[in-house]
Parts: sequence; structure tokens; C-alpha cells
Amino acid sequence: MTDTDTLVRRLADRAALEDLVARHTVWIDEERWDETGRIFTEDVAVTSPRGEARGIPALVALVSGGNGYEATLHTKANLVIDLDGDTASLRANDIGVFLKEGNEAAVAAGTHHYTARRTGDGWRFDGLRVAPFALTGGIARAL
Repeated sequence: MTDTDTLVRRLADRAALEDLVARHTVWIDEERWDETGRIFTEDVAVTSPRGEARGIPALVALVSGGNGYEATLHTKANLVIDLDGDTASLRANDIGVFLKEGNEAAVAAGTHHYTARRTGDGWRFDGLRVAPFALTGGIARAL
């Protein structure tokens, strides 16, 4: 590969991985469980404050198992991507707002540590570790 080809491939890989992080955020907020295979590998391993899961069925069961919130809204920032051929590690800060029943919300912050690999269908996450930073109690909502 020429230097230009290498640069174009690295930029395309970074764009695909950035898109994967965005899709993960929408996946959780909009409960798009039918899109799980577009984001994660079949053997994905996840560790989060809610528990651990290995494989897509276990992951969907973990996240869709009723968290007691009416809706969530996550935002990721400070994305760092380290590429190594057909694998990558990513780090993103995450802030989530969780609407509770009634007139309350809660806010959580943490860091998402992803691992990804290139598959025949493009990049997919094969690992995710959620490191919690802070969680509020109920906060009265103005909206």
C-alpha cells in the first residue's frame, strides 16, 4: 500500500469506529435490539454496573431487562481510538440522563472502554467495559 492508501484506510477505519460508538448510543436509548448484530460480534463480552454478559443473547437480556426508567439519553465525548491493524481499542466518556416515573430524573457518568475487530461485515465491538464515575439520586425535572 502507498502512504496515501494507508492514510485513507486509517481514516475510513476511524470513521467506521466513530459511527459504531454513535450507533451503540442510539441502540441503547431507542432500544434497537434488532440492530445488535450490526454493532457487536456474536462473542461480545460486556462488563457494566448492571452485570456481565457474553454473547448477543445475554447482552440483549442484560440491557433490555427493565431498568426502572421510562427513557434514557446518552451522550459520548472525548473519543480516543487506537488502531492496530484489524483490531482497535476505544475510550469514550459517557453521560446518561435517566427519566424515572413521575417527575424525577437521574444522571450517570462513566467511561466506556471498547475493543473492536474488523469482521467480514465491517467493524464490530467484541468487548465493552463500563467504568462508572458518578450517579445522582433522583432530581426533580423541570421538563
